Amino acid sequence: MECIFYKKGYKYQLTATYSVKIKIKPETAIKSSSGYVELDAEGNLTITQGYAWDGPSGPTFDTRNFMRGSLIHDALYQLMREKLLDKDTHREPADRLLQSMCREDGMSKLRAWWVYKGLRIGGDPAADPENIRPVISAPKGCGNQVK
Repeated sequence: MECIFYKKGYKYQLTATYSVKIKIKPETAIKSSSGYVELDAEGNLTITQGYAWDGPSGPTFDTRNFMRGSLIHDALYQLMREKLLDKDTHREPADRLLQSMCREDGMSKLRAWWVYKGLRIGGDPAADPENIRPVISAPKGCGNQVK
């Protein structure tokens, strides 16, 4: 029997590599375990084609003025879950970055503020290393999961 291994919870997939300079700067260059997210010491964030993310979270709508910010925010939270960025140091700046990118992309000031507030209240588990999405196997008989 041949098995597949996958993770649940993703809605979108990047079809072209995206790079942006941000203010979050690790001491040395870091790269996610999947290889899709890289952040260098100068703040150059690169998210490679094929990266999957869940889009805006919470009680919200997935609007075009939310997508770029949600991509970058999800990538940064992934780096925190993987302990490549310190959650206590970088979570608030990542939340502020999402807020400012949403504003740049045309979101109203009030909605962007609510996005930020929602993250401050309920976003901590998404950045917690204890909440890395498990790998699931299929079909039945392939084992429950691979770490």
